[in-house]
Amino acid sequence: MSDLRSLEADLERSLRRLEPRTKFAEAFAQAETGQEVRFERKTTGVTREPHLRGAVIRAWGGSRWIEAATSSLDARSLEAAASSLEHSLTKSAAGSAPPGESSTLRKEWTDRPARPGRDLSSEEMIAFSRDVFGWATAVPGVQNAQTGVGWSEEERFYLNTAGARCYGVLNRMRGGCLAIAIENGRAENDYAFFGSLGGQELMGYLNERRVTETARSAVDLLHATGAPAGEIPVILDPSTAGTFAHESFGHGTEADQFVRNRSYLRPILGQTVGPESLTIIDQGSYPGGWGSVLFDDEGQPGQRTVLVDHGKFVGALHDRETAAALHAHPTGNARRSDFLSRLFVRMTNTYVEPGDWTLEELVKEAKHGVLLEHATSGIEDPQGGQMQLKVNRGRLVENGELTTVVPSVALSGKVLEFLQRIRGISHRADFEMSPGYCGKGHSDLIPAGTGGTYLLSTAVVGPA
Repeated sequence: MSDLRSLEADLERSLRRLEPRTKFAEAFAQAETGQEVRFERKTTGVTREPHLRGAVIRAWGGSRWIEAATSSLDARSLEAAASSLEHSLTKSAAGSAPPGESSTLRKEWTDRPARPGRDLSSEEMIAFSRDVFGWATAVPGVQNAQTGVGWSEEERFYLNTAGARCYGVLNRMRGGCLAIAIENGRAENDYAFFGSLGGQELMGYLNERRVTETARSAVDLLHATGAPAGEIPVILDPSTAGTFAHESFGHGTEADQFVRNRSYLRPILGQTVGPESLTIIDQGSYPGGWGSVLFDDEGQPGQRTVLVDHGKFVGALHDRETAAALHAHPTGNARRSDFLSRLFVRMTNTYVEPGDWTLEELVKEAKHGVLLEHATSGIEDPQGGQMQLKVNRGRLVENGELTTVVPSVALSGKVLEFLQRIRGISHRADFEMSPGYCGKGHSDLIPAGTGGTYLLSTAVVGPA
């Protein structure tokens, strides 16, 4: 991958060209590449991810932002983008400053994994995926499996007229195994997957022991009893607790929803919403986090933002405009899915902080209920305060003990009621972060991490 810092003179020239017509301008350049392998019994696919390479220049037009993008990073194309902006800027723009704080951060992040994913050949990726497939299908009852591994490398460079200069490279690795068990015409599946910043060392997550356990779990689901229904105690496993954090205090705390009056959470900012044991965080600087950012697309550093502090709703996620409107500070959450997409306030890694219970204590406290495992999806209504979580499997809690496996379960209800009913959160030894992709609207997917430990509350559940 070429070094975007070689474009610095051209980008600065474009910004200087705009300075007579605006109080502020910024440039964001991006280059990304990657590869993914998918393997199953009858097919092997090797996909080269779209090679993104381009830049967007944004300037304050007096009352709104104006921007122009180019997918060519030569001097002529950057000059053309700046020229387009220059003609769009009105004379009034030169006297009007944009809302909020302009970044002045000057920093470079150049650390790379010792063994980055890009050093893997296609043959090595296929061989790894074939090994994982073999471990899964060696379990009696598993008829097929879908396995794979992928990597991406993203280079980002940001400059603005306030003096900010940010450069960094993010390396991500991901992989997974979906084991498919079939018996008497019925099919069930279970999965294991990983995704994080880092290199080839992460592939060790999909070892023979973990893959075999996942395959056996798929077989167990063939004989699972029906899922419970009704309002009962529920224990969320770490993956489900993370999805809950994302859906409960995720989109609803993206402050562009606040300023549009589209979040049920805005009127209760500063109020107690849950027990003292509950703290929810969004952290763009989480070490190795799938959704971590070195800096956001306004040049603000990735940082830790407390959303719920010991039960009190205290914070929201901001870009410069929402921070100005709500008398706050930018939180490093202004993100584009790529240089051709709009900038929105977006989550990074959202998680529930650990508590001090053990899983065994939570199970005894629940007495009768269900443990929800292996989250598959979540939906949030930022206006109405409703949420729905779906999991691949569960285990009944009977007389304070974990017993029968049950198939896919859905949890639904009002977020604030669920929060108020939280009775315990397990300790740090149970903490896990999971990778995912988050959209805003119909597209604009970005990497977003979720995390947590085991969490006990009460909710309405039923078959998914």
